[in-house]
Amino acid sequence: MSRRILCVNVLAAVVLTTGLDSFGADVSGAIKTIRAVDNEGKGNKEALTAWRELSQAEVADLPKILAGFDGANPLAMNYLRSAVETIVDRSTAAGGKLPATELEKFLFDTKHDPKARRLTFELLAKVDPQAPDRIIPKMINDPSVELRRDAVARLIEAGKKLLAAEKPTDEQSQAARQVFAQALDGARDDDQVQEIKKQLEGLGQSVDLPSHFGFLLGWKLVAPFDNTDKKGLNIAYPPEKQLDLKATYQGKEDKEIQWVEHTTTDEYGIVDLAKVLSPFKGAVAYAVTEFQSPTELPVEFRLGTPNSWKVWLNGDLLFGREEYHRGMTIDQYRMKGTLKAGKNTILIKVCQNEQTEEWAQRWAFQLRVCDATGTAILSADRTKKTAKPGQSTGSD
Repeated sequence: MSRRILCVNVLAAVVLTTGLDSFGADVSGAIKTIRAVDNEGKGNKEALTAWRELSQAEVADLPKILAGFDGANPLAMNYLRSAVETIVDRSTAAGGKLPATELEKFLFDTKHDPKARRLTFELLAKVDPQAPDRIIPKMINDPSVELRRDAVARLIEAGKKLLAAEKPTDEQSQAARQVFAQALDGARDDDQVQEIKKQLEGLGQSVDLPSHFGFLLGWKLVAPFDNTDKKGLNIAYPPEKQLDLKATYQGKEDKEIQWVEHTTTDEYGIVDLAKVLSPFKGAVAYAVTEFQSPTELPVEFRLGTPNSWKVWLNGDLLFGREEYHRGMTIDQYRMKGTLKAGKNTILIKVCQNEQTEEWAQRWAFQLRVCDATGTAILSADRTKKTAKPGQSTGSD
């Protein structure tokens, strides 16, 4: 049993065995103690005592407790959420009211943790049936992905209603296009984007998925370097030491290899190395691209691949993982990095093993650049006219 599950069970036991006699809760002190617990459970005993005290706080303290989520680790959030729910349940059972005005103010303050804001919305919706209609439409560009998703879902349904007639009028179709376009601007989840794309294309409007998600399409590739016995991930082959796109290398089995240009046409930016290069086994490939940023900018790099990999930004290793053929999904791996103003170089190492099973033949990757909400960040030179193989390409 994990420590987090154990923590939840202990909290439940305390609720059942501890009386709820009121006493003055030191809210600030209890929050501080709970936030000190670490993900490995160190400080659990003190946190449990603090949780018991915090659970006796008044509903007026809810915004302060919810603010304790900001910067807290998942285990601390678990304690704080349990305290919030205990306070609310006790108050509503006694016929009390929540401080709706203060909670709604907290909800609309986007500086607070998205999980705390989502919990706040759920509390408000529980006691005020009109709250979702009042709140969710304002969340279409919210940094909380969950709240944003709800807003997008409403727009999708609104667009479908405009097209519900057997033969929608031109005015209804135009209105639906505008609604779906607004939904697309806010959508970050692939299932919603696909639904909106389907609706817009049915109305004669194309959707540029690579630009919407921020997938990098243009690369220079070189392979194969040796990955026999899966040794290649931790061998620094020449592209890691010095990037020279005009160089010729001695690859696997002493074959001379050079960089080749490739621009993927896949709408999810997938580069199929087995097709573009060759279905090498026990091989390492490198892929490099440039990204222009007008300013220094913190971003997320989101990678999908079924292979072992490493990613560098401007020569600095961001992250890597040794794992083969456990599937490939959008945003499978997330890495934080900071683009410098001007030209940035992104290098990826993708390793294929020697398995011969049919399900283990895929050798591919996809990479996108975005902010923490999944909003695409595009290279400053990314236009139809300036896009070239070997750069981050696509359409505005």
